[in-house]
Amino acid sequence: MPVPFPFSAIVGQEEMKLALLIGAVDSRIGGVLVFGDRGTGKSTAIRALAALLPKMKVVADCRYGCDPDAEVGVLCAECRGSRSETTPFKTKQVPVPVVDLPLGATEDRVIGALDLEMALTRGEKAFEPGLLARAHRGFLYIDEVNLLEDHLVDALLDVAASGENLVEREGLSVRHPARFVLIGSGNPEEGELRPQLLDRFGLSVEVRTPQDLQTRVQVVRLRDEYERDPAAFTEKWKRKDAKVRKRITDAQALLPEIEVNDQALEQAARLCMALGTDGLRGELTLIRACRALAALEGDKSVEVKHLRRLAPPALRHRLRRDPLDESGSTARVDRVVQELFPA
Repeated sequence: MPVPFPFSAIVGQEEMKLALLIGAVDSRIGGVLVFGDRGTGKSTAIRALAALLPKMKVVADCRYGCDPDAEVGVLCAECRGSRSETTPFKTKQVPVPVVDLPLGATEDRVIGALDLEMALTRGEKAFEPGLLARAHRGFLYIDEVNLLEDHLVDALLDVAASGENLVEREGLSVRHPARFVLIGSGNPEEGELRPQLLDRFGLSVEVRTPQDLQTRVQVVRLRDEYERDPAAFTEKWKRKDAKVRKRITDAQALLPEIEVNDQALEQAARLCMALGTDGLRGELTLIRACRALAALEGDKSVEVKHLRRLAPPALRHRLRRDPLDESGSTARVDRVVQELFPA
């Protein structure tokens, strides 16, 4: 198995790295969409984050990786049936799953299907979990997400909305938890994302090819050093990655204590009203992301500086298209932020 590039060694692309860290701190944000030029480190950053995350505790014999400390309603049917107040679950530590969803995957491969081996050898109907089950409590990564087939998009929308995957086929009826952080990347030149799926992403990040000489040289130098000896390069950056990992775990512990006062809520709502975003998902995502950012920075409450910083990634993909405004969505968000929250 190849050694992933260290997260802390990624040069530039600060907005993308921050969005991924926020998604790791609070999975309820709804995932991260990374759109931009080819060769700008999108997939590298996502795989690096996976290697960075601390291990998680799961029920030892659970096929879905249920959290032994979770409420009964969140557990799968097998764990609910075996839960006992007197006998705790047997647990183990496993890496946080990061599951790739290939563009050519069949629907059975994604949502799960009848276990043919069990059916043929034992004559029993059994469920074979799919990629959504494997991604539970982790990350589901879709490269070139804008090229994903419509029937898979529909399946993802259903699961993203409910946090559960319902499979009914070949006489089977199975319901299991499937709560994951959806990470998508792609090149906008190759096609647009369906609006229904676009709205499900909590944060949208734009990445561009670096235009300054020093940054480009540094990227090439570090990548060349990594490719010549991945193990030695990873060891060299091990301490810095450990600091980022501790920052994530500290933020996760601090997250429930972060205050969001009425003033912050009003500022977020005023911002979304000025931009004309549809629905209330913009405000909810913005507040959740700002709470995670405050936790990452060790602050006690959500402040204007957090709203100003996260308004573009939280709202740029929720704007209606204005044919009379030639500026991009990011420029429109920045303009309104400057009007409402002048520095």
